[in-house]
Amino acid sequence: MLKRRSALTTCAAFGTALFAANAAGGQEVAGQAGATGSGVPKNVSVSQSMLSGAGGQNQNWLHTNGNYDQSRYYPGKQINTGNVKKLRPAFVVQTEVIESMETAPIVIDGVMYLTTSHNHIYAVDAATGKEFWHYKHNMGPVTTFCCGPNNRGVAISGNRLFMGTLDAKLLAFDAKSGKVLWETQIEDPEKGYSETMAPTVVEDKVLIGTNGGEYGIRGFLKAYDAGTGKLLWTFYTIPEQGHEGVWAKNDATGRDMHRDIAAEKAALAQDRSFYQTLGGGVWMNPAVDLKSRTAYFVVGNPSPDLYGTKRPGDNLYTDALVAVDLDKGTHKCHFQYVPHDVWDLDAVSPPILLDVKDKSGKMIPGLIHGGKTGHVYVHDRSNCNLIRFSEAMIPQENMWVLPTPDGARMLPGANGGVEWSPLAFSPNTRLSYALNLHQPMTYHVEEAEYPGGSKLWLGGAFKVIPGEKQWGRVSAVNVDDGKVAWKHDTEQPLIGGGLATAGNLFFFGEGNGSFNALDARNGKKLWSFNCGAGANAMPVSYMVGNKQYVAMGCGGNTQLDFKRGNSLFVYTLGD
Repeated sequence: MLKRRSALTTCAAFGTALFAANAAGGQEVAGQAGATGSGVPKNVSVSQSMLSGAGGQNQNWLHTNGNYDQSRYYPGKQINTGNVKKLRPAFVVQTEVIESMETAPIVIDGVMYLTTSHNHIYAVDAATGKEFWHYKHNMGPVTTFCCGPNNRGVAISGNRLFMGTLDAKLLAFDAKSGKVLWETQIEDPEKGYSETMAPTVVEDKVLIGTNGGEYGIRGFLKAYDAGTGKLLWTFYTIPEQGHEGVWAKNDATGRDMHRDIAAEKAALAQDRSFYQTLGGGVWMNPAVDLKSRTAYFVVGNPSPDLYGTKRPGDNLYTDALVAVDLDKGTHKCHFQYVPHDVWDLDAVSPPILLDVKDKSGKMIPGLIHGGKTGHVYVHDRSNCNLIRFSEAMIPQENMWVLPTPDGARMLPGANGGVEWSPLAFSPNTRLSYALNLHQPMTYHVEEAEYPGGSKLWLGGAFKVIPGEKQWGRVSAVNVDDGKVAWKHDTEQPLIGGGLATAGNLFFFGEGNGSFNALDARNGKKLWSFNCGAGANAMPVSYMVGNKQYVAMGCGGNTQLDFKRGNSLFVYTLGD
């Protein structure tokens, strides 16, 4: 998942860190600074029943994407199409970190927890912005990461918060005081592993994946005990046996991918050991179906990104939807979108669980995913099978032309389509809302042996085309027939999250700082406010007392080089 305006993504390095296997459980580590501040002036506690029912209440925002379904749908409608023009800033939380902001705050009973780049956490009053405590992670001496030093938020359960860190740790905190309760090393940052995703907590488990698909890692989803930090299970996204797949000639939409499968099979017969460096990061939260005890997530690109000769086969489970048993971490089903990907069009945007129409028109438990290919894919939740895919939301050209040393033009470019940006879904409209990028690129390939030591391993480059216009598009897709119901274009590519509400609104931000509200039914722009830096985080909504608020981080974006800032803006209705 390496994406940027230039040929290479900015990656940072900070010296050397020690990796310690911690299967026995998390530990408090000497020298890990605690939070500063007086603490939250009341007890904070979130039960499993609250987490399970989060999608049906409008007081709190308890999950990164609102609920276990990940619909990014807020069921309150105090703010609606009729009065959104009266939306005004209520307060601004200014952090000490001026850098890319991609967080989704968690809100519980009037207390907000937000994160910034470089793993800061702020606990503030959700109605005034008053700071209760501030935690700054004591980063290990080295970390390597793709696409900016981002953090997308914390998870909460009981009286504990959980955060993944750039130096590949998982930490648990006391939600009232900010005290570090335990930490565990997830993987070795010297090998290219890092954490930017928010964890997901379900019952006694903390679920977290990994970054690192650009450095020759072996991806995974892991489950840790929420009380102790003990590792419970690991699902590797690159199986030791079976990563060659079925030698698919076509992508999920049926288009020929121009593979030389005979040559790939011959290469595989010579070497199968590359599964250990085949990539497959898990960048975003899994969706959780408690009834079937299943976690659904999508898997990122293979490594090296563009030089497929080093990794013959379909490269399972890269570029795929995967379902695993929530209690055991064992494989249930999968569906691969782009086998043997050499364009970095990985699956990143988190899946949404919802009921969908099958091919006979019957409503069944389903799932949708917004692809970097520019399609919304609709699946049968029971077996991961594809039911339908949407019309192309953005231009497509020369799919799937193979990269060349001199560069081959193909659309979409390596950023998408839909990047990591989460979709939103409204049960009122039966529409899914996707933030898309249009960035024409050329794909360049070069021979590249595994460099080791967390060094960038692309096997080429993808380059934007000088003089060609880049832009963004909000696409509203009917999940029952795959048709694009409406679209709203923007001057710059879109990256970040969206939010749909029962007030028939869709909120999203732009790199130029504009935070906008559209009519979710037809795409008409109803309100906008410029927050002064890129609005590229994930908006949330909640209530304190009888007042609804909408919060949006405005810190810009490293990946697309949008203007940096340090603020979270919170809005409510004016008089």
